[in-house]
Parts: sequence; structure tokens; C-alpha cells
Amino acid sequence: MDTPAFDIVVFGATSFVGQLTCRYLAERYGDDGEVRWAMAGRSKAKLGQVRNEIGNPEVAMIVADANDADSLAAMCAQTRVVISTVGPYALYGETLVATCADSGTDYCDLTGEVHWIAAMLDKYEARAKASGARIVNCCGFDSLPSDLGVHFLQRHARERFGAPCTRVKLRVKAMRGTFSGGTVASLVNFAKEVRANPALRKQLANPYSICPEGYRPEVRQPNPKGASFDPDANSWIAPFIMASCNTRVVQRSNALSGQAYGAEFKYDEAMMTGRGTKGRLNAYGLAAGLGGFLVGVAIKPTRALLQRFVLPEPGEGPSPSAQEKGFYDMRLFGTTAAGEKLKAKVVGDRDPGYGSTSKMLSEAAICLSQRGETEGGFWTPATLLGDALIERLHERAGVTFELVD
Repeated sequence: MDTPAFDIVVFGATSFVGQLTCRYLAERYGDDGEVRWAMAGRSKAKLGQVRNEIGNPEVAMIVADANDADSLAAMCAQTRVVISTVGPYALYGETLVATCADSGTDYCDLTGEVHWIAAMLDKYEARAKASGARIVNCCGFDSLPSDLGVHFLQRHARERFGAPCTRVKLRVKAMRGTFSGGTVASLVNFAKEVRANPALRKQLANPYSICPEGYRPEVRQPNPKGASFDPDANSWIAPFIMASCNTRVVQRSNALSGQAYGAEFKYDEAMMTGRGTKGRLNAYGLAAGLGGFLVGVAIKPTRALLQRFVLPEPGEGPSPSAQEKGFYDMRLFGTTAAGEKLKAKVVGDRDPGYGSTSKMLSEAAICLSQRGETEGGFWTPATLLGDALIERLHERAGVTFELVD
């Protein structure tokens, strides 16, 4: 195949995260530097507005529509990697995945829609392997810090102890960030799909739902559903809304790596709420609030009220100031089969879902574009990009991975 014109095309460049991604690429790499990139979307006029706003009038624009396979094929023919920010992916993402799988074009996104990933695996993994396309989902806050964080911890566990940690807990120590309209739209669509298809509930209860076919370890995975005290974190904990996606991505990484984390590997995620009576009350309050929100989104009348009066619309998101003030601090607690312990942390310097996600997604795509020949198929960030991406994030994107004494 002829060398494509671009290393990366940002598809959905006019979406909220798409604009942030384009801004990051423009500020970090310009329009004629080490990364050749372009923006794509269905409206040339809106693409032009984004191009003017980011201050790079020479960035190429490609008109392509999520529902038009021919336009997507023409776009894919011009690039090594496509970044997709067009969600909800269950509504708008499939045609692009199919096009990349058939054309051999590498792909990454920021989806947290596990049920959609499972469907794409069933439909397109064989085609991606045949064409050589490398599909890497979950390259934003869902689920890159979790997936790479566990990878980082396990690498050091093997170096220090000669064995992986068979039990790992991720605890969100602190986080400041807000939902965007796109995230809300994905949650609402997911709630609708679950109500319309009860079989999805069984799939969602399976911690190995996106692992390779036939991979079913007889290991019961922990799943914090309420408030409890965690002695390893020395803190009360409450459920973490992103755990349902992150834990499954981490389990897929273990499966794809030939159980590098161990055949008995157990993993869960939760929010830390502090010690003492205040921490306990915060944990119960957070658990109740999350449960109420999920019930409210699932029921049509309350969902309509939330959408009308509370939740942001698609295209809306945190202000630049809020993104700058945002951050996250995630702690990992690992224990080997022999009882040796190791701790690590993952820290990001921007709003997790947007300011930081746009940087992580961009660097994941660049890392993918520079990755040598590897087998096509559906990968996880840890299994395909691993240490190379950790280094890029540390040097360029304000995301650090460190051991904790």
C-alpha cells in the first residue's frame, strides 16, 4: 500500500473531546511537525470553525460521515490511524470499526461502552486479524490509567519479586472533574439498551465479557457494590462508576498476555472516601448517590427530567478553567501469591474525562502509528502499547506512573 498522507486523522473533530484533541495536537505538534495529522467530520463548515479556533489554518480537513461507509473508506485510505471521538459508539461507531477492520487501518477511541466492544469483537475481530488492522478501544480515562497502571505495577512486581501480583486493587484517592454531554448521552443510551435487552444484564455481570472466546477462569472477581472499609487503602470505599468498564479491560489484558498477571488474578476498583466517621458517611452517601443516579437514568420519566433540568446536552462540557483545575490521583495495591506487597500511583494533571483524556488519546494514537509490525485484531492499551505509551504520557501528557513506598 502507498504511504498514507497522514499519520493520524481525528474523526469527530467537532465533538467536545474531538475539539480538545485537535487543540492538543495543534499546540504540541503543529501542522507540519513530526506528526502528520488531519481533522475529519461531516460538516466542512464546522471543521473550518474548529481549525480557526485552534489557530492552525493549514491543518487538512476531510469530510466523512459516520453512516457513510464510502466516505469512511476514503478517509481511512489517507491515514495510518483513525482516532474516533464520535459517540455514543453504540449508535455511531460500528461503521468506522468495520471500515478499519476491512481496510487494515489502525484505530483507537475513548469508549467506555463494554457491551458495544463485545459486539464489535464478535463481528469484526476476525476481519481485523485478516487485514492487519489494530483496534485499540478505551484510550481515554476509560480505561487507560487503570490498564496501564496495572501493567506498570505488575512489571515492577515481576522485577522485584519474580512473580506478578495475583490480587490488585485500584482505589481513586482524589479526583476533580465533570461530565460532558457526550458522556451523559452514552450513559442514557446504555440505560435504554439494557432495558430493551435484558440479556445485556447477564453479559454485564460477567467480568470476562470482552476476553477472548473460551477464556473463562474459575475465579470469582470481587465487586464493591456498597460502602466498606479497605484496610489496604486505610480508607472507607464506595463504588466507582467506571469500574464496570475498567475491570473488564484489565481482565482482557491478562487474557491476551497469556495470564501474565497470573491464572488466579483478582482485580477491582473503588473510590476512597477517607477514614473515621466522616469517611464512612461519605462512602454511604456516595454509594447511595451513584445508585440513585443509575436508577434515575434507567427509568424513562426520571431520565427525561434529568435530561431536561440537570444533565448537560451533547457538545457541552467543562470550561477551559475547569479542565485546568481538574486532576486525578489513583492508587494501586498489589499482593503476590506469597504475600509480598507493592503500591503504585497514577496521577493526571487535568480534568480526567476531557483535559487529560484528549492528551492520552492523542498520545495513544501517535504511539500506535509508530508501533512496528504486530498482529491485527482487538488489543488493549497495555498489551499493544504498554511501556512505550507510559513513557510518552509521562514526558508529554501530564500523566505519571510511580511506585509508592
